[in-house]
Amino acid sequence: MPFAHERWFEFTPVSSDWDFVTETSTLLLLAGAVLITALVRVIARFWPGVDISFLERLVPWMPFAIRLHLAVSMIGLLSLGYYLSPAMDLPKDWWSFLYGAVMVIVAITMAAGWYAREGALLLVVAGPLGAIAFGVVPVLSRLDLLGLALFILIAGPGRWSADFETGRCPATSAGEHSRAIWWLKVAAGLALIVVAFDEKLVHPDLAVEFLRDHPNFNVVQSVFGIEMSALEFTRLAASVEVLFGLLLISGALPQLVVVAAAIPFNATLWYFGANELMGHLPIYVTLLAVLVYGSTPEFRPAVSALLPGHWKAPARS
Repeated sequence: MPFAHERWFEFTPVSSDWDFVTETSTLLLLAGAVLITALVRVIARFWPGVDISFLERLVPWMPFAIRLHLAVSMIGLLSLGYYLSPAMDLPKDWWSFLYGAVMVIVAITMAAGWYAREGALLLVVAGPLGAIAFGVVPVLSRLDLLGLALFILIAGPGRWSADFETGRCPATSAGEHSRAIWWLKVAAGLALIVVAFDEKLVHPDLAVEFLRDHPNFNVVQSVFGIEMSALEFTRLAASVEVLFGLLLISGALPQLVVVAAAIPFNATLWYFGANELMGHLPIYVTLLAVLVYGSTPEFRPAVSALLPGHWKAPARS
């Protein structure tokens, strides 16, 4: 539930309820998420993580992994009839072909690594283009895609790409890796926070309706046997989602954060299948990238930096 996208599976119109956001219980839980994030940063000053050599060797291949995940996600979502996410259902209209063409072009450039930076720029443009038809909030919920696009724009296509093999783009430098991973983790964290507010805190009725259809997702009640209403669990789940968004933005203790987040993200695949897989592929590769870069002493400072460029440049790529 903390990482389930209600708008991907519930389509009942609901009204906004900002009063739910400002209730004392909600504010206390959100304050707790901020305090936990601050505590994790304090702990990271004394124990930043473990250096894992085999993950360190994967750093040069991260642009390739990100391109492939993007390509499969774009084609998978389009084959299911969606634009950028299962919350954006493409109608059978002429302009849908334009949106579909954008996704196909992005997928081809990412898969082949051919004019990859141009494809990433097109993916950036795909956001405002989608906002025209689907609204701003659904696009903001896919800020994780923006993070991946910025990663390729900054780091380039990397190895195993047509651009690299033909000499159009050089190998990614250490500085480019550092800048790219910073933008990637911030965009993914912001996406989680936007979803927490849009699908739970501001529209709690949407989450309650989702829990009515999927009661087992109230894990406090179904797993631990503790009585908790759907509304109260919605409040808790949103706070957990905000917490993980803040932790990703913070970047402190990235290995522990990724392991903790990967469990619920993967568990939902059992229930929701193709929609969940194609929609969450960008998040999966984001978590992989944060884990890889966060497992190396050279790039861990970039992952945990709060501001872009506030880290010591790594000595090697």
